[in-house]
Amino acid sequence: MLSVVADVGGTNIRLAVCELETGQLTQVKEFPCAQFDGLEVAVKQYIDTLSEKVTDICIGIACPVDKDQVEMTNLSWSFSKQALKQSLQLNSLHLINDYTAISLAVPFLSDLEKIKIGGGEPIVDGVTAVFGPGTGLGVSHIIKQDHKWISLDGEGGHSSFTVNTREQADILFILQEKFGHVSAERILSGQGLVNIYESLCQIANQPAKFAQPKDVSQAGLNGHCEIARRSLEIFCQVMGGFAGNLALNLACTGGVYIAGGIVPRFADFFQASEFRHFFEDKGRFNAYLSTIPTYLITNDNPGLLGASVYLRQELGCKL
Repeated sequence: MLSVVADVGGTNIRLAVCELETGQLTQVKEFPCAQFDGLEVAVKQYIDTLSEKVTDICIGIACPVDKDQVEMTNLSWSFSKQALKQSLQLNSLHLINDYTAISLAVPFLSDLEKIKIGGGEPIVDGVTAVFGPGTGLGVSHIIKQDHKWISLDGEGGHSSFTVNTREQADILFILQEKFGHVSAERILSGQGLVNIYESLCQIANQPAKFAQPKDVSQAGLNGHCEIARRSLEIFCQVMGGFAGNLALNLACTGGVYIAGGIVPRFADFFQASEFRHFFEDKGRFNAYLSTIPTYLITNDNPGLLGASVYLRQELGCKL
């Protein structure tokens, strides 16, 4: 009998077998979501490669999961939780938000799986915030209660983008003309980086040369385009302001963690950026925020790790 965990984002799906007693993940596989017509097809293809029957599955997925019918936010996949459980012939199926999964991984990260960026030492078992720019912008908080880790779900990525400089305000006005409401995700995501870049090109009255996030970041990092480099700088500024807001919302003395597929690609640039300045720049609460540590997660599969934590807790395993 096997237990499987999965991490489903807007771009890729990762799956692994979870050893319930130890939490060890084996047979880790990653596939582009575009390769499949839906989640069930992807999971069945993976299960077919295993030698034993799968009885329990936990899936972290990038969308709300409070209803039986699940509709992905940044992907066309749609399915019924109950129908999926029956089709896969499972004893239990657990659907959790992808940032519920990623947040639950945080207490189990080693020092080698995260980079500390400023602040003091975290308070043991203190409230912790986790967010991450990727295809979208995921947000979650975690608390510990009665020896169990609990993730506080939310859709913080769709809260309104808050500006902290005149330059950011100029970008906001341009994006408001295009989108109406401008969420934080419109800035802090792969497409968000492109939105910053295209806005800066419009302000400078120059044509945009790049349309993909990787092209903007590469041009900025190698010094080939000053506007692309400034886009990365503003991206880090906005991340700092957003992270500081999360820390204030729930007094995150356990720290604020950054996940997602984007920031680790320019980790050195990020560490040298104004992220931490904008994190702490909250007026009368500057000193308060200066004590709260921030971290960049470098673990390759925090979503799978967190899904395994959730599944093991639900099945009564000792962590």
